[in-house]
Amino acid sequence: MRLLVLIAITASACICCGQTTPFVWPAGKKAAISLSFDDARASQVNGGTELLDRYGAKATFYVVPGAMKDHLKGWKSAVASGHEIGNHSLNHPCSGNFPWSREKAIENYTLDQMRTELQDASKSIEDLLGVKPVVFAYPCGQTFIGRGTNTKSYVPLVADLFLTGRGWKDEGANDPAFCDFAQLTGIEMDGKEFDEILPIVTTAIQNNQWIVFAGHEMGDKGDQTTRMSMLAKLIEYAQNPANGLWLAPVGTVATYVQQQRK
Repeated sequence: MRLLVLIAITASACICCGQTTPFVWPAGKKAAISLSFDDARASQVNGGTELLDRYGAKATFYVVPGAMKDHLKGWKSAVASGHEIGNHSLNHPCSGNFPWSREKAIENYTLDQMRTELQDASKSIEDLLGVKPVVFAYPCGQTFIGRGTNTKSYVPLVADLFLTGRGWKDEGANDPAFCDFAQLTGIEMDGKEFDEILPIVTTAIQNNQWIVFAGHEMGDKGDQTTRMSMLAKLIEYAQNPANGLWLAPVGTVATYVQQQRK
């Protein structure tokens, strides 16, 4: 009986040790936040980057190359300001259940087609902006191609081509000691007020997590729009040393986490 009790106590202590050992963030920080935006929407470089630059905050922009061409000067300025440019595919393929995606339905793709799609997008981004994307965001957060018994994940493909792949509308932050870089969670910040965002941040601080926030338009109103007022409050909160947060682009945080794991 004493032996059983001793084993139980030892096991409990080991479990507790595993749960309470914090991930070591740089400079004594308690958690990390990455701000990311999808699609290369015009509002991102027509006002959005201006707000970020005012605070010295660097974000990750997952772009569709064709959407950048009418505002190329703004995107080049974003690169010059130190913002990260990521790959968001060439044609933004999503499920054909979305009528606007029927002609590029992900159900009709093969893995070879998807590889070509992602490589061509990276080449176009490099040609336009002079930077090679190392991070990726899944269009619509969907990680599969094909139908039925022929359905396949393209997560392994993303893992082969990029440092990270980010999802969309996920429910929690990333555990830096455990998360799969090719399947980072992305938490929606579109349409949210700061009071709705703060509990997510507080939980991340308590658990030493990494939040990757995801948005689209940058403005004051409208569908799929990250509120500029909320964004300003979030950045101010993250930059307050008392809150112990590291605010940095996805690739920067991922590279640090990768080094810490080694």
